[in-house]
Amino acid sequence: MLRDLPERRMPAPIRPDFWAAPAETVFADLSASPSGLTHEDAAQRLALYGRNNAGAPAARRIPARILARLTEPLVAILIVAALISGATGDWASFTIILCILAASVALDVVQEHRAEAAAEALRRSVAIHAVVLRDGAPTEIPAEEVVPGDIVDLTAGDLVPADGIVLSAHAAQANEALLTGEPYPVEKRPGPVAAETPAEATSALFGGTSIVAGEARMLVVATGAAARFGGIAAALRAEAPPSAFQRGLHDFGVLILRLTGFLVLFVLLTHLVSGRPALESFLFAVALAVGLTPELLPMVMTVTLSRGALRMAARRVVVKRLAAVHDLGSMDVLCTDKTGTLTEARIALVGHPGADGAEDPRVRDLAAIAAGLGTGLRSPLDAAILATATPAEGWRHIADVPFTFDRRRNSVLAGQDGRRLLVVKGAAEEILPHCIATGLPDGTPAPLDAAGRARIAALEEAKAADGLRCLAVAWRAMPVDADDAAIEDETDLVFAGFCVFVDPPKAGAAEAIARLGRLGVRVKIVSGDSPAVVRHLVDTLGIKAHGLLTGAEIAHLSDGALAAQALRTDLFARVSPDQKTRIIRALKARGHRVGFLGDGINDAPAIHAADAGISVDGATDVARAAADMILLDHDLGVLADGVEEGRRTHANIMKYVRMGTSSNFGNMLSMAVASLAIPFLPLTPIQVLLNNLIYDLSETGIPFDSVDPTEAARPHGWNMAEVLRFTLVLGPLSSVFDLATFGILIWGFGAAPEEFRTAWFVESMATQILVIFLIRTSAPAWRSRPNPILVATSLGALAVALLLALTPVGAAFGFAPLPGSLLLAMGGLVVLYLAAAEMLKRVAMASPRPHGRHTHRHLSAS
Repeated sequence: MLRDLPERRMPAPIRPDFWAAPAETVFADLSASPSGLTHEDAAQRLALYGRNNAGAPAARRIPARILARLTEPLVAILIVAALISGATGDWASFTIILCILAASVALDVVQEHRAEAAAEALRRSVAIHAVVLRDGAPTEIPAEEVVPGDIVDLTAGDLVPADGIVLSAHAAQANEALLTGEPYPVEKRPGPVAAETPAEATSALFGGTSIVAGEARMLVVATGAAARFGGIAAALRAEAPPSAFQRGLHDFGVLILRLTGFLVLFVLLTHLVSGRPALESFLFAVALAVGLTPELLPMVMTVTLSRGALRMAARRVVVKRLAAVHDLGSMDVLCTDKTGTLTEARIALVGHPGADGAEDPRVRDLAAIAAGLGTGLRSPLDAAILATATPAEGWRHIADVPFTFDRRRNSVLAGQDGRRLLVVKGAAEEILPHCIATGLPDGTPAPLDAAGRARIAALEEAKAADGLRCLAVAWRAMPVDADDAAIEDETDLVFAGFCVFVDPPKAGAAEAIARLGRLGVRVKIVSGDSPAVVRHLVDTLGIKAHGLLTGAEIAHLSDGALAAQALRTDLFARVSPDQKTRIIRALKARGHRVGFLGDGINDAPAIHAADAGISVDGATDVARAAADMILLDHDLGVLADGVEEGRRTHANIMKYVRMGTSSNFGNMLSMAVASLAIPFLPLTPIQVLLNNLIYDLSETGIPFDSVDPTEAARPHGWNMAEVLRFTLVLGPLSSVFDLATFGILIWGFGAAPEEFRTAWFVESMATQILVIFLIRTSAPAWRSRPNPILVATSLGALAVALLLALTPVGAAFGFAPLPGSLLLAMGGLVVLYLAAAEMLKRVAMASPRPHGRHTHRHLSAS
């Protein structure tokens, strides 16, 4: 009795392959019986195991998510910079930085319940009610009250409420496409099965699947979180791993933190060695550190990503998470499910060969009689037959023999103009032994000998090897007065041929894969379908693929071994949902940025774990809720467009990163050095603020800038070594020219403090703003045309700076008029700086090495 079970809140672990155990053993393990549970036992089990649902959605935890965002290194730096600005009276900077940060964090919070929505969609998709045996009588209860040990009766059209084994079945077929990726209905029968994967477990039923034909009685062995459905929900409720964008932003924050630490220590040490007051030196160092922070980065990222999302929306792609635009562009491996993404997720009749292998329309017409006139529930195979053929005119139903698992065939007795014809269709191994003849091309029967049987068997094997499903069709003439049919009539049959079915590939899938290959994205097919079906799809699409791993093989691999195998394998078959996730994590562990495209419940955990999770319109609610973006058109070419868009977005963000870090680092370094040699401040606080504000204004056009085609040709990433190299090359170059400016002003012109500050302000603004036209492209600047918006914001900001500094208005900001010779000298320094920057950028922006430690060939169209 249940009361003897130990106290615990979760069910005891069940063996993963519970379908391999005899029913008697499972009954004993569950303390259950074929007559079902009593109401008392069921109530106790419900209290012990909990309700049978996929799990309540996690709380939103908005404060926790905000706190996590605020503790990111870059965000923390900006907050400290804002506080210091406010403490020193720079309220404009304080307000600007906090407003930008608030908008950025708000965007993240809007997306914070994405995983919870996925789990909720999953919970709602299970059966609402189930018929169970309680006290030996059928009782309808809410599916959430089903418990382990329950006996559940299922009929065609029912959703399976939990995982369990089949106790009895009558022509039962289940649609498991959402869990296994297999589009064909699966026959279910009782008895232990030595299967390693759920897709091969013909004696098991899984929660969330549906019965499409026949009847079955099942013993529930796992409910709620213990069922496979629950495991998927738990994976979706878990915090998503950091995406490529989040990892890159974190790394950039760490880099800024290190540069800031270096600058603070440098200034402190040099000032203290020079005998400057310690407190004054510290405050000056902190002020310089604030100047190093890229306060406009959140705004630039938000605007750039938003523009990318809008452009993708024009291509009918819904972007649910802004950073996913970047992550799609950074992707260098795309894992895609087969069913519904590369194929149409429907069964189509693609052939009807006779016994000799040649196409014979009589085979299709006979199959249409059996499919169209049968009184039982039509299967998806029947629907595929009737989509291309209708029962011949004049044929009428007289009787039929329904499908059963022991026969694995069904028969229809049809009549026409005084004729009687028994048409039989089903599994070839069940029909061929009852055949004595084959149909000749003219329709007359010919004796079937051993050689003929061997040819027919070879034909079926050849089709199966191509991933095709075969349905045998046979017939016999019946007496003209026959008005009934029985199993005994299914003898002395004439074998007509096969109906051949396939899940057809999507139009344009091959070209989309080829285009992704040209963009440097390696495509891997990860499917729950059989190896033969996956191979057939690859061959049909004309795709070159290397290696194949099955779920059974993956089950015996450690994570390290799987990572090594996954790098050189393009095809994965018969994989479970958790194995799909393992593949994604294995590739990410090797440094790859991974996208996953899927549409079923079985794909949702992998979509959730990928850097870029992608689904399609018409996918399950769970897959769409777990995805970062949804393709509204079933054109995979849109993915390649999205990859290019993501790369353009990244390129513009990196323009700001390179420009901001190098310029700020150079300016702050110059200020630090100048503070040791010049007896007055190089710029007053209000002039520093003015410099920052105008410089920030000039950069607002970056998100709208065009991008060189080479920037979208290969996967990108936040390579901090490259950012640091750029900063350490062009930053000091800026400082060299700043120091040259100081020397010319002091020793060449003997400039007074006001003239010094005005001249340096002009030179600093000109070099900072104009250099964007050089570093926005790795090509010679004159070969790449900037966007007019960037030209307008940059030159407009420079014009404002010159007007403020060189007109009478500048007196209010502490500026003074400059003689023409001094202006000419500053102009010459600006030209020399830009020429030097154009030459040195080739070093600073040297082409990165190929991503990853492994080279590989891409899955591509031949």
